[in-house]
Amino acid sequence: MEECKLLVIWHSRTGGSRALAEAATDGAAGARLVAADDVTPELLRAAGGYLFVGPENLSALSGTMKEMFDRCYYPCLGRLEGRPYATIICAGSDGENAQRQLDRIATGWRLKRVADPLIVNTAAQTPEAILAPKTIAENRLAEARDLGAALAEGIAAGIF
Repeated sequence: MEECKLLVIWHSRTGGSRALAEAATDGAAGARLVAADDVTPELLRAAGGYLFVGPENLSALSGTMKEMFDRCYYPCLGRLEGRPYATIICAGSDGENAQRQLDRIATGWRLKRVADPLIVNTAAQTPEAILAPKTIAENRLAEARDLGAALAEGIAAGIF
């Protein structure tokens, strides 16, 4: 399997997380964008670092992101220690619980957080707003691009 510097793993139902993941990948030279459903243990082992981008659903990490971790956790256990990671959570309210859940999983893999979490709050609180396609503000997409760039550059330079 071809090695990549940064693996950007995403899941989205309404487009917000996908837009953020695409922006992060656009900013990150050598990054590979992969939907959570398509992630394999081999892809994880071949990457130099990770950016996990997903929505908060019902105050937790989305089921598709969680399933990716469930599927890949044991085949990667003991094989990713010390690799850098960062996160972007797209939430309708605070996103903190999804962030904590993801960090606990990353701790089990002994990954090293190298950037503060980026939580993008869409303020979607009604069923209609929650289910509606999301448009992410340009300044938040710029933050995602900057995070992707910093993570990719740090991996390439051997800083992380």
